[in-house]
Amino acid sequence: LQWLRNPGPQHEKQTLLGDMVCFLFITPLATISGWLCLQGAVDHLHFSSRLEAVGLIALTVTVVTVYFFWTLVSFRFHCRLYNECRQTNQQVILLIPKSASVPSNQQSLLGLQFLKRNSSEIFV
Repeated sequence: LQWLRNPGPQHEKQTLLGDMVCFLFITPLATISGWLCLQGAVDHLHFSSRLEAVGLIALTVTVVTVYFFWTLVSFRFHCRLYNECRQTNQQVILLIPKSASVPSNQQSLLGLQFLKRNSSEIFV
């Protein structure tokens, strides 16, 4: 969500939005088209030409293959953008001890002990 609110490159956000809209429209269309082609192939196998049935099966395979290829390429592209964003926009948390009665040299030692316990985040 931070990436979407960030006033950075708008082209990447427009690409994500466009791909999401396409995914929402293309998924039901590809599903319905594949199902209808297979139903037509079954009907043609039972009642008429086998050549038309083979053509409809080939069409179904083509539609499903193109859909999955587009989904895979789009997903990989957006994952790569997300990883690049995480690399360039790391979040750093600055910890300042609240205890005013502890001398400054002891505060730095307390901070080092806290750093050793929580190594999953970057503390400065």
